[in-house]
Amino acid sequence: MSLEDRAKATGKNLEGKAQEAMGNVTGDPQDKAEGKAKQAEAQARHAGEDLKDKAKETIDRA
Repeated sequence: MSLEDRAKATGKNLEGKAQEAMGNVTGDPQDKAEGKAKQAEAQARHAGEDLKDKAKETIDRA
């Protein structure tokens, strides 16, 4: 996984956490839901990039 992709995914996760927290403070369920969705997207990006890394390692070993 490139450092840039990991940084983008981490940024999206932090953005989601902040939005969810704001939703908790204001009581806005839409903000909370959008924040959680951003966090899930970030986790999916990390998982996808981890798979790419593992595939590259496997290919490099062959």
